[in-house]
Amino acid sequence: MQRRRTSLLCAVLVGAAVVTLTPAGAGAAVPRSGDAPQMIISLSPTATEMLFAIGAGKQVIAVDDQSNFPERAPTTDLSGYTPNVEAIAGYAPDLVVLPDGQVKSQLEDLGIEVLVLPAAERLSDSYAQIRKLGQVTGHQKAANRLVSEMRADIADLSAEVPDGGKRPTAYYELDDTYFSADSSTFIGRLLQRGGFDNIADGAKAESPGYPQLSSEAIVDADPDAVFLADSKCCAQSAATFGSRPGFDALTAVTDGDVVTLDDDVASRWGPRVVELLRQIVKERTQL
Repeated sequence: MQRRRTSLLCAVLVGAAVVTLTPAGAGAAVPRSGDAPQMIISLSPTATEMLFAIGAGKQVIAVDDQSNFPERAPTTDLSGYTPNVEAIAGYAPDLVVLPDGQVKSQLEDLGIEVLVLPAAERLSDSYAQIRKLGQVTGHQKAANRLVSEMRADIADLSAEVPDGGKRPTAYYELDDTYFSADSSTFIGRLLQRGGFDNIADGAKAESPGYPQLSSEAIVDADPDAVFLADSKCCAQSAATFGSRPGFDALTAVTDGDVVTLDDDVASRWGPRVVELLRQIVKERTQL
C-alpha cells in the first residue's frame, strides 16, 4: 500500500514539475523511418490508456508496472519513475513513450525514438497528446474521433452544472496526509468546470499547485463536498474520512457528500477523464 501511495503522489507531483520544463505533447515526431512504430513501450499509465483507446494497442509490446488499464495491456516490471535504460533497450523498441525526459537522451543515443508526454495542465493538453500519439502511431483518424467524442461528452456534462447562486466548496484529497490540488492544476480545473470552489486555493505548496493542507484547515473550511482520490492507495472511504478527529461534523460528512473515486481515474488525464468529470458533476447536481 505504501508503494501505491508513493506512486500516486509521484505521478501528480513529479508530473507537475515536468510540465514547466516540457510542453505537453512535445517529443518525437513521426519516426525517422517514416513508418509507424510496431514495437512501442509505454512507461506512462495515461499514455497506455490513450494508445489502446486510439487502436494502437497491438503495437504496444510492454508497459510500466503502473499501467493497469486496459487489462490486456502487457504489464511488466519496468518503471516509469526510475526507468532503466538497459532494461528498456532489451525489448528492442522502435518507440518509447515517457512521462518525463530523464532518460530521453540515453535512449536516443541508442537509436530509439522517444516521445515525452508530461502531466497535462488543461484538457487541451490531453487532447493534444492523444492527437500526437495518433500521428506517431498511424492512428490519426481514430485519435481525432476520440478527441471529438471527449469534447462532446465534456460539453454535455458541463451543461448540466447549475448556473447562478453560491458555488459549493470542495476538498479533493490525493492521499490521507492531506495533499490536495488547487485550481491551477488539471484536477483543480475539472472541479471548477464541475461547479465547485476549491478549498485548496491560496494554500502554500512546495510543489506548484499541490498543497498539503492540515486537518484544522479542512475543518475550518467545512467543505460542502469531499472527493477522495485515495481509496486504493490508502484504503480511504466516506466512513474512514468521517471517523477522523473533528471530521464527523463537517457538512460533507453529515450530508453524505463524501465521494470515493477510483485512484487511477482520478490521477490520469486520458480518455477516462470524462468519467471523473461525470462524478464531479453528478455530485454538484445533487447538492
